[in-house]
Amino acid sequence: MSYFQRFGPLPLLGMAVVLCITGCPQSQNEVAASTSQAVAQDQSSDPAAVNFATDSTDASSQAPAAYQDKQSASAPATYSAQQSPLPANDNSYQSSEDPGYGQQPVSYAPQAPPPLPDYDQPPAPGDDYLWTPGYWAWGTDGYYWVPGGWVEAPYQGALWTPGYWGFYNNRYGFYGGYWGLHIGYYGGINYGFGYIGYGYQGGYWGGGHFNYNRSYNNVNVNVVHNVYSRSGGGFRGGARVSFNGGAGGIQVRARPAELGARREQHAAPMRAQVENQRAASTNRAQFANVNHGRPASMVVNQPLAADRNVRAPAAMQNHNQAAPQQQQRQGVQQQQQQQRQAEPQQQQRQGAQQQQRQAAPQQQEREAVQQQQLQRQGAQQQQQQQQRQAVQQQQEHQAVQQQRQAAPQQQQRQAAPQQQQQRQVAPQQQQQRQAAPQQQQHQAAPQREEEHSRK
Repeated sequence: MSYFQRFGPLPLLGMAVVLCITGCPQSQNEVAASTSQAVAQDQSSDPAAVNFATDSTDASSQAPAAYQDKQSASAPATYSAQQSPLPANDNSYQSSEDPGYGQQPVSYAPQAPPPLPDYDQPPAPGDDYLWTPGYWAWGTDGYYWVPGGWVEAPYQGALWTPGYWGFYNNRYGFYGGYWGLHIGYYGGINYGFGYIGYGYQGGYWGGGHFNYNRSYNNVNVNVVHNVYSRSGGGFRGGARVSFNGGAGGIQVRARPAELGARREQHAAPMRAQVENQRAASTNRAQFANVNHGRPASMVVNQPLAADRNVRAPAAMQNHNQAAPQQQQRQGVQQQQQQQRQAEPQQQQRQGAQQQQRQAAPQQQEREAVQQQQLQRQGAQQQQQQQQRQAVQQQQEHQAVQQQRQAAPQQQQRQAAPQQQQQRQVAPQQQQQRQAAPQQQQHQAAPQREEEHSRK
């Protein structure tokens, strides 16, 4: 009996599962490349596209082929996997291109930096503050974490290009960040909070203030007044590879627009930023060999103030001088656009007015007919009222006449009992008058007898 007949398809199924598990995950380079391509393809509708420098060689928004290079090895999962320095004679990961593109590193390290830790961004302290992401710096005792923080912009239009670690000539060099009018190359490192490896999606300058994308920044609309929302990755920085090139590093090359930003006038980190790094270098809790990749202070809770002596690039000064004219042109264009948008409404109003004028005679006729009907109704009601009043007066007159006609009969009826009573009393009175002399004589006889006896 053969092996397949004995065990069936189980071995093949298990092999398929293993191949799926080992082949499905995307490397950091694939994620970075796909993310950058998605950003490039959708720049036309993204207001943050103004953060890119204009370069004549950047004719297409698609990433160049070198930008899509695959990572030669999977990203290290732990800090310890990145700690071992490469042998001096090991050229297996030697890059043929300078990751600094002519820029000199500010420091060197014999080993790769740890992955970027996952942390939360504090709320923006106010208008015109820019987020500067945290990063790993190298000291005599190894790597230490420089906290991220909100930094006051040194001038209107200033953008921060973060520094990054790049592998070249068997060692790692740190290429420092800078202030400029556009976002330059920062190694394709996804620092989070809008720094997704290419450009800056966290906001843009417009109308004299910085406009914050709430999809990437932690902003309170009661504190920050220039806010918009464009879908993106949340607030977190994320645990990501923190260097370009070499074993386990991001294999991402610079775009023409990023190189164009490098040729512009730049300003170095300001005093508050330098002091932030210096304070981190003296805090043992910030060192990776102590915190094992989880620094005690991920961010600076208090905003960092800007230097007052930082001069804006000449291009920005010219832009500020031309701003009133540009605003005037924009105002004229906006007014013209509003007029074009208002034309259909104006035409509708004019058409409605014309219809009203055409309908006016008919409306007047209807109103005249209605008025005549109302007048006739009023006359009818008045006539009916007069008739009712005449009937009422006639009824009152008849009642008065009836009362007058009934008065003598009523008086006769009232006098009859009195006359009858008088007829009944008259004989009695006559008898009394006839009996009165006799009664007087009877009363006087005793008196005479008494007087006679006295005599």
